[in-house]
Amino acid sequence: MAEFTMPSLGADMEEGTLVEWLVGPGDTVTKGDVVAVVETAKSTIEVECFDSGTISALLVEPGATVPVGTPMASIDSAVAPPARPAAKQTTTPAPAPPPGLQPARSRPATRTEGAASTPLVRHLAAERGIDLATVHGSGKGGRITRSDVEHAPSEPPHRVRASPLARRLAQSMSVDLGGLRGTGRNGTIRADDVRAAAGDHLPRSAEPHAPAEKPARASSAESAPGARAAIAALMTRAKREIPHYYLSTKVDLAAALTWMRDQNAGRPVAERIVPAALLLKAVALAARQVPELNGHWRNDAFVPASGVRLGIAVSLRGGGLAAPALEDADTMPLPELMEALRDLVSRARGGRLRASETADPTLTVTNLGDQGVEAVFGVIYPPQVALVGLGRVIERPVAVDGMLTVHPTVTATLSADHRASDGATGARFLTVIDRLLQRPEDL
Repeated sequence: MAEFTMPSLGADMEEGTLVEWLVGPGDTVTKGDVVAVVETAKSTIEVECFDSGTISALLVEPGATVPVGTPMASIDSAVAPPARPAAKQTTTPAPAPPPGLQPARSRPATRTEGAASTPLVRHLAAERGIDLATVHGSGKGGRITRSDVEHAPSEPPHRVRASPLARRLAQSMSVDLGGLRGTGRNGTIRADDVRAAAGDHLPRSAEPHAPAEKPARASSAESAPGARAAIAALMTRAKREIPHYYLSTKVDLAAALTWMRDQNAGRPVAERIVPAALLLKAVALAARQVPELNGHWRNDAFVPASGVRLGIAVSLRGGGLAAPALEDADTMPLPELMEALRDLVSRARGGRLRASETADPTLTVTNLGDQGVEAVFGVIYPPQVALVGLGRVIERPVAVDGMLTVHPTVTATLSADHRASDGATGARFLTVIDRLLQRPEDL
């Protein structure tokens, strides 16, 4: 029997709030499936499980705040996920939990046979009223992905947009969904809308059992102070414990931007590379070439990372900051890195990050060029040992072959931990970034 626990989603995280379960007792999961949505002081994150098996019990109710490491669900790893040969939708009752484990709720486990989809994909499809049996899977082995559902034909005009729980309530309360105005996202009818229409005549015990719907999130104005307090506490700790040193250099981008324009000439607008992608790729490659700055300070010693997980500082709507990571950014081709960057920033600002994307970046980049800042000297995010700052691209006079001309330049800065490296190492790192950007075809 395995346990799914409240994960640590950052060095400063001590507790988290369960927003929503995407699975229920009796559902089968595989390692990597998104099973819950958790809210931290900084953002809302989709959390994956690390075991395969059948959900035996949900131990924490949505809305509850629990410390990191608290058991939230039990997974019977002895019950392997069944094969799914036929594409048909069935409803099976949840199995009885093992002795001593009481499920948080008992709902029928709806699964789509043959779709080989994750709990998150099934949940999204149900919310949008999409039959997974009609969706073509683009994933490995025909697996239906989140993107497949998001791009599947939307509900037919006559179908009312409502959450799965709202539909079950409407059926049990004899409420016509067609006459209701939804208060959820994009006008989706929620359970509370159905209860209001029915006059809430039925007691809650008579309602269908299902996971509680996702509670309304705090407004930006309400959540920003909490995120700001968490960031302040972590940065105070970082400045107190980490002996920072700072370096900066100006990088000539004439060659890089000329090459970029040539590459973009034959690309659709949506696939064009932007300067930020060139800079991030150069930083990632520099981290690989100067490994003394790519890793973590743990137990009074530097632990180099086996790969480059480049953290990208993203300002959130309404305040706050997140730093999700691009896995293996140093080996990504530029078009792939560009696509991954767009996706990561979009989901970070939409509160749809995965737990695996927030865990242990090995080096973080903060780019404030779009805010008009010429240079930024950041505070290191522990347990990392370095942070790179990038400013805006500015036309500056430069001397080339004895002649004065004007070239686009950017100021790159480095904040580094003196326990793990010294100024000579930091200078070598910035020099590598400069050299790489002079040969953009090698990025």
